[in-house]
Amino acid sequence: MVTAFLDMVGLLMVLPLLPFYAKRFVGEGPLWHALDAVGAGGEGTVIALMVSCFAIAQLSSAPMWGRVSDRFGRRPALMIGMGASAVAYVIFAFANSLELLFISRLVQGAGGGTVGVIQAYVADATEPKDRAKTLGWLSAVTNAGVALGPVIGSFSSRLGPIWPGLVAAMLALVTMGFAYRYLTESNERVGKRTGEHPAVRRSSVALKRVLTHPEDPASRLIWMYAVGMGAFQGMTSILALFLFDRYGIAEQGIGHVFTYIGVLSLLARALVLSPAIDRYGEPRLSRYGQTLLALGLLALPFTSNYVSLALAILLVPLGTAFTFPCVTGMLSQVIPNHERGLYMGVQQTFGGMARVIGPLWAGFAFDHLGHGVPFYTGAALAATTIALGMGIEHHIPPHGAPKPAQ
Repeated sequence: MVTAFLDMVGLLMVLPLLPFYAKRFVGEGPLWHALDAVGAGGEGTVIALMVSCFAIAQLSSAPMWGRVSDRFGRRPALMIGMGASAVAYVIFAFANSLELLFISRLVQGAGGGTVGVIQAYVADATEPKDRAKTLGWLSAVTNAGVALGPVIGSFSSRLGPIWPGLVAAMLALVTMGFAYRYLTESNERVGKRTGEHPAVRRSSVALKRVLTHPEDPASRLIWMYAVGMGAFQGMTSILALFLFDRYGIAEQGIGHVFTYIGVLSLLARALVLSPAIDRYGEPRLSRYGQTLLALGLLALPFTSNYVSLALAILLVPLGTAFTFPCVTGMLSQVIPNHERGLYMGVQQTFGGMARVIGPLWAGFAFDHLGHGVPFYTGAALAATTIALGMGIEHHIPPHGAPKPAQ
């Protein structure tokens, strides 16, 4: 959790500053001229491409990092990923062109594919019955990193333009040192030279399995995660536009709305998730979460005042807090131990694609089909995940003993 928190602080130190750094080089360099030649030379488009290249590199590398962690250990995979982040931050600090900023984002995205490795580490280090709770706490501390990182980044920028990147790089190195000193290896098969170990399948095989065998328990859970993530991210991407159109909430007020969402998400994961799992169990609680998410998205276009708006928004972070940690916790129980990192990485790949497709659809629908359409379709998507999860408890092995791979 400490490693994930520090890593997220470093990421969010530089991310809010990226548009301002990119603006310095707009109109300069061969990359800008190439983009301009194909009609993609606007400031907004360049920045969107820069953000997207990080996401594409991250979702492309996630299964590979998971597979590496299954074969060689979670600890070395995490440390290499943090080392890549440190290199990316240094490039960011001294970037004097759009090309170097893009390289920085690609390097950091490739190193940032270790999110699934961190989740696999949590699954290794906890009992099956406690995994969803611990994954919820992991989400809570990363949310805290999201809140703290921009503050540190903004403060360090006052010292000069190179300092946010350098401070983030130093933080990444400190995190590496912390991991080297305190993070023990959680993958039990690493270091055992005797006995036969099952082979870890290739990343492409696992990805194809999810697409061609959607009825498998692991595939169903990955689709539940991805579809729910797409619905949530679609809402997030156009919420500011919707609130400005409906309530006149502009730049000065939108931050309060997102702070409200962030605080609710943090409290739900840190305080409510654990007792809720004890009472209802992961399969049932995930269905409750999917229902709350669907109802919250559906209710948003029908709000008419700040009270109804606050109540509708309340359902969304509660829904995501109950859904995503439970789904990931169940995934850790239906896959073989020796492929846990691989499948956690595959889940992040599908989730990453949903983070791209969901906002693209929401933006198109908001502009061309009606301001309520993104919320209606998001609610419908969230509702389909309820059907995907029906009966999933029958596939959860007793005492968390994972089933053989299909």
